[in-house]
Amino acid sequence: MSAGPAVQHDAAPVRAPGPRRTARSRRADRVREALRRALPALGLYAAARLSGMVVMAAWAWYIGKHPRTLLGHLWDGIWYTGIARNGYGTILPSPTTRGVIFNDLAFFPLYPGLVRAVASVLPLTVVSAGLLVSWACAGAAAWGVYAVGERLHGRRVGTLLVLLWGLLPHAIVQTMAYTESLMTALAAWALYAALTGRRLWSGVLALLAGLSRPNAIAVAAALACAAALTLRRDRPARGDWRVWTGAAIAPVGWAGYIVWAGFRSGGGPLGYFHVQRLWGSRFDFGRDAFRFIRHLIIARDYMAYYMTLAILAVAVVALVFLALDRPPAALLVYALVLTVIAVGGSSYFASKPRFLLPAFPLLLPAALAMAKARPRTVAVTAGALAGLSFFYGTYLLAVARVPM
Repeated sequence: MSAGPAVQHDAAPVRAPGPRRTARSRRADRVREALRRALPALGLYAAARLSGMVVMAAWAWYIGKHPRTLLGHLWDGIWYTGIARNGYGTILPSPTTRGVIFNDLAFFPLYPGLVRAVASVLPLTVVSAGLLVSWACAGAAAWGVYAVGERLHGRRVGTLLVLLWGLLPHAIVQTMAYTESLMTALAAWALYAALTGRRLWSGVLALLAGLSRPNAIAVAAALACAAALTLRRDRPARGDWRVWTGAAIAPVGWAGYIVWAGFRSGGGPLGYFHVQRLWGSRFDFGRDAFRFIRHLIIARDYMAYYMTLAILAVAVVALVFLALDRPPAALLVYALVLTVIAVGGSSYFASKPRFLLPAFPLLLPAALAMAKARPRTVAVTAGALAGLSFFYGTYLLAVARVPM
């Protein structure tokens, strides 16, 4: 007797992943691969900044100061902490300078907003939340700086660009409760998005950058210039709404806060600039900077001021070399605007190097030169820069009594 037909239990048909899921998977793979390529650079950056903080912390403890306070609650960090806790509304006369009035509307809202959000979600104080946000932004900034360098000149230049950025004399600010790391992260990724043709993403990131710092207008200016060149050279791009939209929304964050703060201060749409003038900060085409440089030549002063002068001089020379390398227009305009703002602004001379921290494209010529050098030369150069960065960062936070 023959057996009956075997019953075949067919497995459920496997469906091919839909186009949306496939695209998402491809994007995730690209992100993982990009992160894998960036890991050596990020590791070097983390080692540099951790070493700098350890040196600073050791000296701070030795002289009886707390490293957390120096990193998270010093100078502008005090103002950001106050905004994160209580919102805007603090106005104080300067205890040392007649006619100067400190108004917290001078500080843009994105960083204190992020700090407040983190402190609300995690069991952290506002100061600790501020440091956590800054350190996360520093990592994101280092990755963005690497991505730009790799896109333009390959992995070696990208890695050296990140290392140079992490070993700047004033790089300690990157790990303080300040906004430079946040702005650099948003600016670097906005520029990377522009370089890779993601016009809408670049505009969104520039909008967010504009909510972080006053000089973040440099990002919008860079994207506007890049869009104008694209529209001029590429006739089909004139019909691409993303090119127009990305350039149009880029300055919205910066302009929106300027107008809101102006009305909040009672000075109308441009009242924010009056707030800045009351702080003693304005754009005077460098007249105040030149007066201060003359003072440094004929009188003694803090070492921080002489280092500031040296950094400004190097930045101007680096800008010339960057222009000679003929980088993409967006990077050149971005670096140019940041340099002009730093040099041309009045007062707070020792803060000018900090204003230049987001101007990482200025380091591209040095990274290119190091990429062509012998490994021993690179190691010696990096070691010398590390020594200077760790010493000067410790001096700025634990010794110098100048506003940063």
